[in-house]
Amino acid sequence: MRLIFGLVLILGLGIAGFGTYMFIEYSQSIKSQLDEARKNSGTQIETVDVFVTKRPMRYGEPLEKADVARIKWPASAIPEGTFQDAEELFAGDELRTVIRAMEKGEPIMQVKVTEPGRDAGIVSRLQAGEYAFAINVNVQTGVSGFLRPGDRVDVYWTGRPEGRRASDLTMLIEQGIRVIAIDQTVDQDITQTQIPRTVTVAGTREQVARLQQAQGSGRLSLSLRGATDETTSAETITIDQNNLLGIQIAAPQEEAPIEKVCTIRTRRGAEVVELPIPCTN
Repeated sequence: MRLIFGLVLILGLGIAGFGTYMFIEYSQSIKSQLDEARKNSGTQIETVDVFVTKRPMRYGEPLEKADVARIKWPASAIPEGTFQDAEELFAGDELRTVIRAMEKGEPIMQVKVTEPGRDAGIVSRLQAGEYAFAINVNVQTGVSGFLRPGDRVDVYWTGRPEGRRASDLTMLIEQGIRVIAIDQTVDQDITQTQIPRTVTVAGTREQVARLQQAQGSGRLSLSLRGATDETTSAETITIDQNNLLGIQIAAPQEEAPIEKVCTIRTRRGAEVVELPIPCTN
């Protein structure tokens, strides 16, 4: 019995040792595969240096060298308009100004800062070929104070053209024009609702001329567009009171021509009478 017990004990120890050996070999194999995968994945990701903010930045703050840091960023996921060169971001002693809020660690992009040496005024919001025009508004025509710089609006004109005797008409005159300021505020990150007196938009010279003519001859109203709405209508949209109420105006009927009658006068004694005769012309 002792011999059998010893053999069973030796056999059990052998099996346990073999299992332990196999587990160690398997663990080392998995670790080697993971290390190889990490090594391969690390070499496949190409990175570039970009500048990010070291702290939250708000509208109107100057962007100084102490506010930025250079970090590695995946080249395949780099945002458009980021700065990779310190000489491009900081041009001599002239600083850029923040025009859109940025959080800590956010890449600095050209659309969020001004050109070097330029403040965060309305000029910084105008692109090449754009000009600013102020539209007078109130609570009805200014979308109840929900407009923000950066929004896009459609502009409607309401008035009575010269020579028109019927009621006023409303016409869509501009589509998707960009708002760059509310009163004297150009900050896109404002959160409070305000009822503006003027809304400044950016447009070409032709658009500015059209808006000036329209504002001088009638009333302008703004319609806020959705953030992703880029649609435009090729047809002319004009509504008057008859269109609004569905009133159909009958076309004027032509009057029947009046037959021309030719006569001559003749005297019969003391009486003068008219006698019909054929017309010669």
